[in-house]
Amino acid sequence: MEMDIDYISNLPEHITDKILSCLSLRDAVRTSILSRKWRYKWISLPQLVFDNQSLLISSQDQTLIRNKLINIVDHVLLLHSGPIQKFKLSHRDLQGVNDIDRWILFLSRGSLKEFILEIWKGHRYKLPASLYSCQKLIHLEIFNCMIRPPTPFNGFKNLKSLDLQHITMEQDVFDNLISSCTLLERLTLMNFDGFSQLNIHAPYLLFFDIGGVFEDVNFNATNNLAIVSIGLYATAGYDQNPALGSTGNMIKFFAPLPRIQRLEVQSFFLKYLAAGKVPERLPTPCIELNYLSFRINFCDRAESLGALCILRSSPNLQELEILVRPDDQAVDGRDARISEEYFHNCPFNQLQLVKLVGISYAKQELNFVNFLLANSPVLEKMTIKPAAAIGGCELLKELLRFRRASVRAEIIYLDP
Repeated sequence: MEMDIDYISNLPEHITDKILSCLSLRDAVRTSILSRKWRYKWISLPQLVFDNQSLLISSQDQTLIRNKLINIVDHVLLLHSGPIQKFKLSHRDLQGVNDIDRWILFLSRGSLKEFILEIWKGHRYKLPASLYSCQKLIHLEIFNCMIRPPTPFNGFKNLKSLDLQHITMEQDVFDNLISSCTLLERLTLMNFDGFSQLNIHAPYLLFFDIGGVFEDVNFNATNNLAIVSIGLYATAGYDQNPALGSTGNMIKFFAPLPRIQRLEVQSFFLKYLAAGKVPERLPTPCIELNYLSFRINFCDRAESLGALCILRSSPNLQELEILVRPDDQAVDGRDARISEEYFHNCPFNQLQLVKLVGISYAKQELNFVNFLLANSPVLEKMTIKPAAAIGGCELLKELLRFRRASVRAEIIYLDP
């Protein structure tokens, strides 16, 4: 009688490695029951991910969950053989686990390249000194932690991607961390405290994404920065900042960004940019900028002038998104109107797509829409979603009356 061939046990090693890499850690461990040859294949996995999906601990007892989590990680690390290149620990019930210090110490003795730690509950966890000795790290992602490296600390020399969210760090520590990670290409900062000055010295930085409360942002040696998304969650004092000098924030912000291609101005950051003197155009245009998104209060004249300045300085803009803050009122009772000459001599010869969200029947907003339609000869589509349904028909009629520089321009009206 012909014996069945055990194809699973005789798969080439590179195929089994590929299969295991596509599985969650939980399922990878389960492959040990397939055959004798598969029993310990999982112990050489280079990537270890401990998250809700891979652990699936079903219990209502928090202490039991914590103990099971510790036992699982301990068991995997004890049996593991070979290098660990990626380690991710992220579980919704992870809190107050002192064993993390021990696990990081173990990992620091290897060749760890990617480390992700997300602590979803409890106080911010102070990272142990052993993490800062992981000099082969390429990607570091931290959530709800306190960063206090030992002295001296000269950065992560191979780090290319840094993601810090809900973290606490002192100003000098932040400055040193960014400037000493000399190969950094991607930087994400979300919801931080302990520092308020964003001093970004990173010659290889390509991507920068930030959202939080800060006082100032200064780019230095960032000539390669191409993608910037920046949101400011507080606005106090930006229209009366005595330290702006004669140039204002607009010129200071854009001067170190000659190669910016994509810019998202979120929350109240346009208010920051409009602080101080706002020029009609930037001294050096943003030649490579092709995508622009900004959130604006059209009742604030300075913000409107700031938006116009960026638009005039972006001759190759292809896609534009405008998000209106509907709850804002006129600033200090000042006249928000902009005279017609500000809308002249500003062709958008590359602009193809425009999206406006949250607009109303306000005169300032309609003037801006009219300005875009009249100066965009290759515009293909303008999508408009108003803030409310009230007056929607009248708004649409008004929009359809505006002259369009592009014969192909299509106005798409979306119900709120």
